[in-house]
Amino acid sequence: MDSSAQAVAVPEVLVISFDLSQSDVELYTAARQLLLWAHHGENHRVAAAMRGASGAIYLGLHIGSKRINVCAESSALANARIAQEDSIQSSVAVSMDERGEPQVTNPCGVCRELLRNYGAEATVLVDAGGEIGTVGLGELLPYPWMRATETEWSTQPPEAMKTY
Repeated sequence: MDSSAQAVAVPEVLVISFDLSQSDVELYTAARQLLLWAHHGENHRVAAAMRGASGAIYLGLHIGSKRINVCAESSALANARIAQEDSIQSSVAVSMDERGEPQVTNPCGVCRELLRNYGAEATVLVDAGGEIGTVGLGELLPYPWMRATETEWSTQPPEAMKTY
């Protein structure tokens, strides 16, 4: 490494909390109720709930067809923005298990990127191998997608390993 290269922070071990609050449970319950009401095996497979900075809960539903799918988190986020919510504090998505019971499901990469743009400090309820916990978005997406013009650093092109 040459002297002009800048040090990059490496993400620490994922920090997860299994101490759920009443607010977390309320968010899950809202998403669960929506999915039980609207579930359809192809068109509406996932429901999401987000709590805005105001404390209000916004719901979203997966919308799908044979050619295109829109994630539930995207529609919940759109509902929050339409309501002029400045940022998201917490989020959860649920999908049906084989018994027809809504279960917490982890956000896809696209949703992680979207959520981080509207609530970088937000927490997400996640399924950690069968146990539900909360984790910060920064830990779910430690290296967010950014254009080169948006960074505060210059990135050097990769070099092949030198052999001496």
